[in-house]
Parts: sequence; structure tokens; C-alpha cells
Amino acid sequence: MTSATLDARPAASAKRHGLGFWAIAFAYLAVMALGTIPSPLYPIYQQRDGFSTFTITIVFAAYAAGVVVSLFLAGHVSDWHGRRRILVPALVLSLAGAAVFLLWPELPGLLVARVLNGLSVGVATATATAWLAELHAAHRPHAGPRRAQVVAIAVNLGGLGVGTLLAGLLAEWAPNPLRLPYVVILVALALALVGVLLSPDARSLPDPKPRYRPQRVAVPAAARPRYYAAAAGAFLAFGGLGLFTGLTSTFLAVIMHHPSRALAGVSIFLICAAGAVMQIATPGWSLRRCVAVGMVLLVGGMLLAVVAAWLDTPNLALFVVGAVVSGAGAGSIFKGVLGTTAAISTPEGRAEALAGIFLSGYLGLSIPVIGLGIALRQVSPRAGLLGFAVFITLGIVGAARWLLGDPDRSGSARPVAAAHRG
Repeated sequence: MTSATLDARPAASAKRHGLGFWAIAFAYLAVMALGTIPSPLYPIYQQRDGFSTFTITIVFAAYAAGVVVSLFLAGHVSDWHGRRRILVPALVLSLAGAAVFLLWPELPGLLVARVLNGLSVGVATATATAWLAELHAAHRPHAGPRRAQVVAIAVNLGGLGVGTLLAGLLAEWAPNPLRLPYVVILVALALALVGVLLSPDARSLPDPKPRYRPQRVAVPAAARPRYYAAAAGAFLAFGGLGLFTGLTSTFLAVIMHHPSRALAGVSIFLICAAGAVMQIATPGWSLRRCVAVGMVLLVGGMLLAVVAAWLDTPNLALFVVGAVVSGAGAGSIFKGVLGTTAAISTPEGRAEALAGIFLSGYLGLSIPVIGLGIALRQVSPRAGLLGFAVFITLGIVGAARWLLGDPDRSGSARPVAAAHRG
């Protein structure tokens, strides 16, 4: 065997890991996109079937319940059984959910589809995020982790935005608005499944495998205060993001008197895109700075949205700007949160640590928004928006000292790009 042949093997392996990195990123994006496709379509369901806003809240709650249950029970098990073995069933669940959306578009079908969709998202978030980090390390062993962190957060938030954009534009200008978006995402998910099946695992599995247990705190004891702070940041960031991704269609139609499905889709896309852009535009920021700036943007954006809604003549442009600024803030906070988690978790417990952060985030995404949906049965959307903004602002103010911590003690002032370097 020649030396050239021996040299070619590591190069081929690195190339396979590099291709696998983008295959997993695409799969992650497709799963997240399905999660928000229904958002711009809810007004059509409401008009056709007479749904109330509270009914839409129940449908969203089914999704949130699926996410939380799967994160708690299965978000971490890829650490034991391998990333591919867990992500493939997650994609199958997404395919099943999209098929139910397509073939059973009545309320019971929406509930079933949302549960399947939520179960898939809960498993995929931690699994795909951990797999991306490992494929990146195998492809570029001498590079830092920043690329994997940026791509993971960008496809998470970007997928949420792509789903609403796809559904909003197709619902406005294409036939069969309650079917065509799901056909498109079914094709994307099928392609993603092929990519995942062909992608390599990049870490060895524990032998023997641990006995099954639900999610628990999976970081060293000394790092747990930072981990709990990161979980609180994820809760607040996703709470702010959930307000706009979950109820923008209602706010635009009822408060702003703009029921356009395309406008709703584009607006939610811009909100999520702003969060994704914050990952790319701030390469040298410390973890602490990411969180601090994100807190200011999240609260400031909500203030703009509230002012826009409470003007004598509600201001659409100001509302969208405020929502986009809030999205940027949520993205910045989440960047700091994931960077902190990556820095303090061990490789063998990475998916479990990430699953805990995503669990906290999706609790933040669901509990406040469900509460607001219930409140909207008694108060106006303007009053509900104001109350939600006050809730998030008080949470930010109350948790600020805990979230920001002491950079000299916690190490959170290290640049994100260097979070894994010794």
C-alpha cells in the first residue's frame, strides 16, 4: 500500500465529515421549518372552521407539549446510542406530522400533527446541535467551535423563519394554501432523511451503554450555577421569540388591520432571520456581551411593538421593527447561552446538557404564550401584548445579575469563538 493511498484516507474521511455537516444542518433546518409552517395558515383554518384564538393556542400547546416531553425523555439519548440512530426517527416523526397536516386538515388532525411535529423537534434540536459540533471537529480538527455554534443556531432560528416565509408566500399567491406548503416540506424532509442516513457518526459510543433515565443536569457540579443561568436566559429569549412567532398573524390582523398571509410570513421570517444574523455579525463578542446586548434589544424591541400597538392609529412599520429587534435580542441571548453550555459540558454529555437548555427554552416558548392565549379570551390583543411585554421585562430585570454574573469568576467573558479552546 503506497503512502499516497494512506494519505488519501484521512482526506476522504474529512471530506465525508464536511459533507455530513451540511447534510445535518439541512435536516435540522427542515425539521424546524415544519414547526412554523402552520403559523401564517391559522387565519385560513380559523376562517374555514370558525376557530377562536384560544383554539389556536390549544393547537400550539399540543406542539409545545410534544417538544417538552421529547426533550425530557429522549433529547439526550443520542449520547448513548449515536446521533444517526436518534435523528432518523426524529425525521420520520416530522414526515408523519407533515403527512397528517396534508391529509387531515381538520382540528383533530392539526392536534395530532402538532404533537408529532413537537416530538420530532424535541429530539432533533439537541441531537443535531451535538452532531454538528462533532462533525465540525472531525472535519476541521484544528479550528475552534464557532462555525458549528453559528450554523446550529442559524439553522434553528433560520428554519423557524423559512417555514413561515414558505407558508405565507404560498398561502397568498399559490393554490391549495392548506396543502401545498406541506407537500414542499415533505419533499425537503425526504431529502434530509437521505442525507442523514449517509452522514457519518463522529464519536465513539459508551460501552456498556448507561441504563436509561430521563433528562437530568449533565454538567460538572462547579459549573451548575452558570448552567442554570443559561437555562434562565433560554427561557426568557424563547419567551420573547414565541410571542411574535406564535401570535404575529393575530396581532397584524386584529391590531394593525393587515390580515395578509404573506405579510405575516415575511414578518415572522424577518424576526427569526434577525436572530440568526446576530450569530454571524458578532464573531468577537464575549458570551457575557452577547447576553447583555440581547437583553437590551429584547426589551427595547418589545417596547417599540407595544408603542406601535397603542398609538391612536397603530403603526405597522414600527410594530414590525420592534418585533425584528426583539428577534435579534433573542438570538443574541441564545448565542451566549449555547456558547456557555458548550464551554462547560463534557463531550459525552453534550447532547444531554443541550437538551436541558432547549427544554428550558421551549418551556419559555410555550408557557407564556399559552398563558397569553388564555388571557386573550378576556382582554384585547393590545392589552395582552402589553401584559406579555411587562412579564418578559420583569423577568429580564429580575434575572439580570444572575444572567450576567461575574465574568472574572465564571469565565463568561471569553470570546464565543474561543469557548472550547484551552
